[in-house]
Amino acid sequence: MKKIIKLCAVAALVAAPLVSSVSAAADYPNRPVKFVVPWPPGDLEDILTRMIAEDMANETGKPASVVNKPGGGGIIGAADVSRARADGLTIGSFVADILTTHLLAGNAPYEKDTFEPVGIFLDYPFVLAAKADAPYNNVKELAEYSQNNKVSLGHFGYQALPTAITFKAAAQENINFSSDAAFDANDCSTLANGDADVINTTTQLILACINSGEVKLLASLTRDRLSIAPDVATLNEQTGISQTTWNGLFVKKGTSQEIKDRISEIAQKALATDRAKEIGATTGAGIFWVSGPAAEKVVADDYDAAKGLLAFMKE
Repeated sequence: MKKIIKLCAVAALVAAPLVSSVSAAADYPNRPVKFVVPWPPGDLEDILTRMIAEDMANETGKPASVVNKPGGGGIIGAADVSRARADGLTIGSFVADILTTHLLAGNAPYEKDTFEPVGIFLDYPFVLAAKADAPYNNVKELAEYSQNNKVSLGHFGYQALPTAITFKAAAQENINFSSDAAFDANDCSTLANGDADVINTTTQLILACINSGEVKLLASLTRDRLSIAPDVATLNEQTGISQTTWNGLFVKKGTSQEIKDRISEIAQKALATDRAKEIGATTGAGIFWVSGPAAEKVVADDYDAAKGLLAFMKE
């Protein structure tokens, strides 16, 4: 009889965490949810994450907000999420660099397995852009001009994946950047103020001056040509360099699958709305949803690919 009582007690102890986990998932979210965007407001990941947060609040009745924590090329915001509990109440909206180049460069205060993907949802419309009156219209012409003239580059930091891709293209195509500098936001003013002659940025940040004709695109760092600039060849078409970058939602490792599924369900609905589709149409962004093992594979594959880019940057 005593053995039976002991066995029952042990079974209850083992089952308790499972019951607690299921209960927590069923009640999710039982407190306000915070989405951390490690960049200033206004870019695509920020706008789309705000849509997801708004829909979460409407659907669950619990507050859901976006907190922008820029700095360190995304590291400050990512570190904030790394210190959170694995309860789905703090969600990171992370660009690929946070899970790849920053880790490989050794400047991240978290480990490779600190986060788990809920889903990847954005193919960034990164571009190389210049003022409309710049005497070059594509990568080849930029390379030729840079041999005898000073050309400065604005980017998002040396560990940013698009920056590494840009420098790889520069080395391959013999583009001589006389200087370069990192900015938290590469927008119309970066070019207008003369802070840089060419910038590596997203279409969202320069959409107003693209539409006004003040800025032109030299190349897109995307899988396909941008819907808003079909005549601009991709970097892959111009140089053969095919790597692109993405953004996704991540939570602390150990977050229950039920909670991740709930976040995924809400995010997918938000990204399928007409307002999200309109953003894709006006900016050229690729908006989709990849979760589970497929998302894990995207992260793993890009982590391996980033090793080659970082090795190149150190040469």
